Amino acid sequence: MTGLSTDTDSIIEIATVVTDAQLRVLAEGPVFAIQTPEAMLLAMDEWNTRQHGASGLVQRIRASNVTLAMAEERTLEFLRQWVPGGNSPMCGNSICQDRRFLARQMPQLERYFHYRNLDVSTVKELARRWAPQLAGGFSKQASHLALADIHDSIRELQFYRRQLFVSAAQEPGAPDLGTCLHERAAGGRAARVWSTRPRGLAR
Repeated sequence: MTGLSTDTDSIIEIATVVTDAQLRVLAEGPVFAIQTPEAMLLAMDEWNTRQHGASGLVQRIRASNVTLAMAEERTLEFLRQWVPGGNSPMCGNSICQDRRFLARQMPQLERYFHYRNLDVSTVKELARRWAPQLAGGFSKQASHLALADIHDSIRELQFYRRQLFVSAAQEPGAPDLGTCLHERAAGGRAARVWSTRPRGLAR
């Protein structure tokens, strides 16, 4: 996003990754830098201007002819190949912020997800309080580009999964309760969808 306000800021990049319930990547969706009015780019704060300029995102935005509506439809086309509507939670870090922007600017895409979220930030905050020895155990690349940030979030949840949730004695590939429940809900295909990491959010 160009900033944090759903009233004045806009989505500027979107990417999507589908994983199974064990956090193995099944597919990567299309990545779009989204056409944005120049005035909105110039109005970004210092952090966003510096970060998105250095990453090359601003240059990609200025060269893009992909609108919000086009990016929404192409992302939906991808998701329909992998998971039925209303079945998969949206996954990622601070995902409620992404959903706020999607609800306003890509409402069909926002409604395609289950109403529940899988927020890695929640797991991180719980670990800080209940397992402080894990603090600093995971380092993000923090490129603040959509696809790279999604993979950062997946790796982070994989870290917490290994440290907090999955016994070392658990047989690799053995279905857990989450897998079984989701396979039933999704008609045999267990999937989790990780979506939109523009970032001007977590610094």
